[in-house]
Amino acid sequence: MLKLTETTQTEETPDDILTLAYEARQKSRQPALTQGGLTVGVFLPRGLTLRHGMVLTNGQGFNVRVNAAQESLSVVKCDDPLLFARACYHLGNRHVALQIQSGELRFLTDHVLDQMLAGLGLAVEHQTLSFEPETGAYHSHGQ
Repeated sequence: MLKLTETTQTEETPDDILTLAYEARQKSRQPALTQGGLTVGVFLPRGLTLRHGMVLTNGQGFNVRVNAAQESLSVVKCDDPLLFARACYHLGNRHVALQIQSGELRFLTDHVLDQMLAGLGLAVEHQTLSFEPETGAYHSHGQ
């Protein structure tokens, strides 16, 4: 098993691709299967969340790009700034991983949360998309 132990900055074409769901991109230690069929072991510093496009390496020049997997997401679109803020507040109050875009919220599908937002007057759609939630105020910008 090839061990991937660090991240790297490179513009070179990666040797392979590793597609992971958000939950797996939060784990610092795990086995995984690359797109090319190679079994790798991810051994990274604790607390690092892998982001789409990051490159993992074994320190000897073998590079694997991380792709965010397509996942079932709840998507809420809202043009009303106050209602949008209320939705963010209520989801944040429940510590929900949340991807915030201009006038749009995305989170891993949860029917209880969907109902809560519907109760606020928002329409919830379900889509299969990559999920890149906010890292949080106490994480560095590179994570």
